[in-house]
Amino acid sequence: MMSTTQTGIQHERTARRQLVSGNRLVALGAVAAGCRFFSGYPITPSSEIYQAMMEELPRPENAGLALAAPDEISALTYCVGASMAGYKAMTATSGPGWCLMIETLQYGLMTETPVVVAVVQRLGPSTGGATQGAQGDVLLTQFCTSGGYTIPVFAPSNARECYELTQAAFWWSERLRTPVVLLSDKEVGMTLESIDVASFERRPVPERAAFSGIGRYVPYACEQLEEPPPFAPVGGAAKVVATGSAHDRDGKLRKNSPEVIELLVHLQAKIAAHAGDMAIFEMDLQEKAETLVMSYGTTARAAREAVNHLRAAGRKVSFLKLMTLFPIAAEAIEQAAEGCRRVVVAEENLTGLYASAVQTLLRDREMLRVNGIGNQISPLQIIEAMERAR
Repeated sequence: MMSTTQTGIQHERTARRQLVSGNRLVALGAVAAGCRFFSGYPITPSSEIYQAMMEELPRPENAGLALAAPDEISALTYCVGASMAGYKAMTATSGPGWCLMIETLQYGLMTETPVVVAVVQRLGPSTGGATQGAQGDVLLTQFCTSGGYTIPVFAPSNARECYELTQAAFWWSERLRTPVVLLSDKEVGMTLESIDVASFERRPVPERAAFSGIGRYVPYACEQLEEPPPFAPVGGAAKVVATGSAHDRDGKLRKNSPEVIELLVHLQAKIAAHAGDMAIFEMDLQEKAETLVMSYGTTARAAREAVNHLRAAGRKVSFLKLMTLFPIAAEAIEQAAEGCRRVVVAEENLTGLYASAVQTLLRDREMLRVNGIGNQISPLQIIEAMERAR
């Protein structure tokens, strides 16, 4: 059980409930997961994560380092460097900063460097509306890599999930040696909620499979395509070669040899092989339901209320809240949609971004997209859209 001073959260049993934001719980979830390095550049609405990490990591019990960066590009490169040295690392940003980080994110993917990036969404495009919420970065976070490699993306819908899913993000980042995104939004990140903080649990994060030190270290030699190679820290006893260019197992630059192609396939295979285990969701199915309402993030809360209202009125409706957006929780979506003729996907963006990502799974069913920008989607909007479509 973790205790902090007045600036953090007191985890003693005597003070069970606290008013706390999702952003602060992202920071505390990261510390609980073993994060010992943070670098960032303040940007609304993620700045409270920056502030909280600056407060929490230097504490003696955490023994970490929080470093202010001159820009977002530097922030993520610092984190990648710290991770290569063996430290669990995280940064935080919003849409404009994420755009600047993408090249370094791809470097982290290619070098199999674990790092967690918390992206707190705001209205876009460009600098957009810094204090307006949105869910417009769903595809920008997922499809940011050349080649379409899957980046694990977790999406909390409330403050508690911010804490829990941050730990999940670190778990999978370290386990598979990959960048992972925690995709929040302004409403989830900045809203204060009453939380039973004493009930929080630490989720042990696995250590990277370490190089045994016997023989010459081959940095990209994975025994199975579905598993990451052994890890040796930069600055340790073994010579480490890291490159973002196409390379062979030794890290030597090569073009399209069979070995290089196999390693490129490996970057996707290790994610795909564990997709089922990564799937986190809340499913509430109703027998003989003809409609499934599916959502994520802040809009999932409105969707849940809409479903409750419809059921009270005698409608048979199932509900699915997704907390893992990518890899797509295909089995959960197909199970929830079984027997339904219509799937309603509610999300706060202009065209239905996540709906477009899952529509092939639901091609035999009518898909109703409930979208909007500039304001949160209300339960009434979802209900009215469903009534119009009857």
